[in-house]
Amino acid sequence: MKKATTFVCMMALCAAMTACGKDNKATENNTQVQSQESTESQVVESVQTSDEAGTTSDEAAVDETVPEETLSGWSEEMEVLKKAVTDALGENYWPNTAIPAEMLEGTFGITADMYDDYMAEMPMISTNVDMLIVIKPKEGQIQAVEDALNAYRDMMVEDTMQYPMNVGKIQASRIERIGDYVCLVQLGADVMDVLEQGDEAVIKHCLEQNELAIEVMHSAVVK
Repeated sequence: MKKATTFVCMMALCAAMTACGKDNKATENNTQVQSQESTESQVVESVQTSDEAGTTSDEAAVDETVPEETLSGWSEEMEVLKKAVTDALGENYWPNTAIPAEMLEGTFGITADMYDDYMAEMPMISTNVDMLIVIKPKEGQIQAVEDALNAYRDMMVEDTMQYPMNVGKIQASRIERIGDYVCLVQLGADVMDVLEQGDEAVIKHCLEQNELAIEVMHSAVVK
């Protein structure tokens, strides 16, 4: 009888331990699931927060208004002269690419010690020769700047390898002193229709465009 009672107790004890093990395992699994869900939630919140911060930053960058003068890279003084020309010529002003200081020296012979400020533009397409260069020489350098621009112009005029559409433009180009500035004005835009009438017609057309540009810059300097 004792043996039977002992056996029954042992069986009951085993059953209780098994149930306890299952409960512990379930509790452990449940804890792991909750921990994983909590971690995933934190990750999602972190990503959302990061996205929101990024969006706010992007929107601020887009909404920030930058003056056009700053975007151009030219000083306000030079922008006044350029705007006078672009307003007068409209679509007939073709220069749209800045000429860097390195090119100003290498191509035109105007070194940094010769000027205080400048604005120089040409078309992005190299087959077009329209350009506007405005130099504000340092004290005592105005003649040196003018000589350098004239030397460049003479070289271009003597170049026999120019495209026919550019010959008249180059010959009509002007070197002009405007107040404290020395300018190279070589404009004309589309001359293909005029070219049918001959080189003289192209030169006349381009001279008119250059004269208009010089006139409005004179007016801008006086103001």
